[in-house]
Amino acid sequence: MDKEILEYRISSEAEEGQRIDKYLAEKLSEWSRSAIQKNIKEGNVTVNGKSVKTGYKTCQKDVIQVCIPPLSEPDIIAENIPLDILYEDEDIIVINKPKQMVVHPAPGHYTGTVVNALMYHCKDSLSGINGVMRPGIVHRIDQDTTGAIVACKNDIAHRIIAQQLKEHSITRTYHAIVLHNLTEPQGTIEGSIGRHPVDRKKMAINVPNGKPAVTHYQVLDPLNHQLNYIACHLETGRTHQIRVHMSSIGHPVLGDTVYGPAKLSKNICPWNLTGQTLHAKTLGLIHPTRNQYIEFDAPLPQYFVKILTDLQQ
Repeated sequence: MDKEILEYRISSEAEEGQRIDKYLAEKLSEWSRSAIQKNIKEGNVTVNGKSVKTGYKTCQKDVIQVCIPPLSEPDIIAENIPLDILYEDEDIIVINKPKQMVVHPAPGHYTGTVVNALMYHCKDSLSGINGVMRPGIVHRIDQDTTGAIVACKNDIAHRIIAQQLKEHSITRTYHAIVLHNLTEPQGTIEGSIGRHPVDRKKMAINVPNGKPAVTHYQVLDPLNHQLNYIACHLETGRTHQIRVHMSSIGHPVLGDTVYGPAKLSKNICPWNLTGQTLHAKTLGLIHPTRNQYIEFDAPLPQYFVKILTDLQQ
C-alpha cells in the first residue's frame, strides 16, 4: 500500500507560533498527541521539506506534510464473538456494546474486545487511521459502560465522523442510575476535565490543563429517592465525563467504585453489580457519505432493566 501524504499550510496569524505537535493534534483529531510526537520523531512530518522536532513553532507560509506509513498487519486475532448490531452499511457499523467488553486491545485485554469481534465480522473492511491496534475505532466507551458505539469501515468515513466528534456535533445521550435524590428535575454541569494530578488512572474536574466539559442531565424517574434514574446529554465528550461530573455534584453513578463509594449497604444496593450503571442510549450523527442525520437507540441491558423494575414496584 502506498504512503498517504496530508498537507497543511499556515496561512493565518492565529496558526502562527504553535508547537507543531499541538497544531497537528487539532488537525488530526483521530490521532493521540503521543502518536503525533512519535511520527515527528520518526521523520514522518516535514516543514518546508525538512524534518523538525516536536517543539518546532509554526510560522507564516509554512507547508507541513504528514506522511502516513502503510498499515502493517495487526497481530490481533479475529474472533467469532456475537455482536448486537443496531445498524450496518458499507461505511459504518453501530453496535450495542455489552458490559465488561473492552473496545480495543490493550495490555491485559488482547482478546475478547470489540475490535476482535469486528475483525471477524467485517473481515478487511475496517478503517486503519487509528493504527493496527484500533482498526475501525473512532471513539470508545468504558469497559463497564454499555450501549451504542460506531465503528468505521473505511478511512473516509473515519475522518468525517472524527471531525463530527471533534466539533461535538454528534448526539450522545446516556442513561444512568445515580446515588441520592436530585432535588431539581434537570441541570447543567460545567467544569473542565483532565488527568488527576495524583492518581493518573483517574480523571478529575477543574484541574490544570483540563479540557472544557459540559453535561446536561434530566431526571427520568426519582425511583426511591435514594437512587434516581437520569438521562445525560453530552455537549462535549471527555474521558469519564458523566462519571466525573455527576460525582462532582454529589451524585455518583451507582456501582462506580472509582468516583463513588467503594461499598454500598445492601439496603441501598441489593444487586450484585459489576461497575457503573451507565448506558450509551442514543447515538446520532451525519452519515459520512449520504450526508443525512441518522440516530440509533440501544436498548437497556437486562441488569439495568431489572434494577428499574425492582425500584419501580
